[in-house]
Amino acid sequence: MAKYLIGIDEVGRGPLAGPVTVCAFCLPTELGLKYSKNLLKDFRDSKKLSSLKREKLSKIAQREVSKGLINFSISSVPASYIDMHGISKAVKLAISKCLKKLNLAPEECQVMLDGLLAAPAEYVFQKTIIRGDQKIKVISCASVLAKVHRDAFMVKMDKKYLEYGFKDHKGYGTRKHISMIKKHGPSKIHRLTFLKNIL
Repeated sequence: MAKYLIGIDEVGRGPLAGPVTVCAFCLPTELGLKYSKNLLKDFRDSKKLSSLKREKLSKIAQREVSKGLINFSISSVPASYIDMHGISKAVKLAISKCLKKLNLAPEECQVMLDGLLAAPAEYVFQKTIIRGDQKIKVISCASVLAKVHRDAFMVKMDKKYLEYGFKDHKGYGTRKHISMIKKHGPSKIHRLTFLKNIL
């Protein structure tokens, strides 16, 4: 039986700007049932939670990390890499970086991934679950934490690139965002390969 249960999810696959972000959420297998019924019970697919609720849950997770009971890692891959190598390779790189940050032996890990994601081949105990962010708590946790991290980055970028309104749409292709791109042209964090039908 694996010593650690890891849930992996990504956010930011579809936006026109900003990075793609992956979180690997890890807890000892022996704590899985306890955490699912108690501390993690409110975690679910990040898209079904308000930003306020996601922030609250993120703080809960960080508190548990400080106790040494759980761990998680987050990695983002920028728009420049996405333009050069494609979104699929960017997500693959972010997953690999997240798992390396956890510094665990692959054979000791049971990795659960959302959608069509996959871990590096050395993680022999891995399973991909369609709509895993709705079904598996450790994936739900990864979904929420990745979303909070990426959103915070895009709010920070809003202060650097004032003309695009990143704090409102987080880089997604809203009507307002597209109109700003047409007006001002792309910024350094826009994915040029995603803008071919706009520019």
